[in-house]
Amino acid sequence: MSASNETAPDHVDEERRDFIHIAAIAATAGGAGLVAYPFIDQMNAAGDTKAASSLEVDISKIPLGGEIRVLIGGKPFFLRHRTPEEIAAAVNTDASKMPDPETDEERLMPLPDGTFNPAILVTSGACTHLGCVPVGPAQGSVGDYGGWYCPCHGSHYDTSGRIRKGPAPKNLPVPDYEWVTPALVKISL
Repeated sequence: MSASNETAPDHVDEERRDFIHIAAIAATAGGAGLVAYPFIDQMNAAGDTKAASSLEVDISKIPLGGEIRVLIGGKPFFLRHRTPEEIAAAVNTDASKMPDPETDEERLMPLPDGTFNPAILVTSGACTHLGCVPVGPAQGSVGDYGGWYCPCHGSHYDTSGRIRKGPAPKNLPVPDYEWVTPALVKISL
């Protein structure tokens, strides 16, 4: 064979090859995402389930010194209308000496105008030890600190829902809630 009859060696355009690889990978990833989306989306909560995961409560119906208990999504919550004495006891207690230090104001949500209503306390109704439901003034027992008492293992909570004595490691959690009006609270899971 002569040099003129030989074909030139193939020249590989590396930039073009890299572009084709990147485009193919991007198209494959996009297609996989489009196929996977309906399967992943069906795992989200349905609209009726989302609606059942919040509740608006008229707090004007709670008598002074009383509480109401509500269930949202099968979980208990306490709404307590605290007396001036209960508020004073909660505010004047040194939180730094508690097992789970938190001031009373840190456990309140602001009203739409940015102020706080310390008379209304909203907490989870599940003891942080093993999840029992503590008893309170509605059941005739307020524990050693005027708040709630868990009869399962003896945890005592004060008028702000803070753990003061017993095996519970944390305060009663404050749920995600907001003031819709000064008389209406919306609690969400």
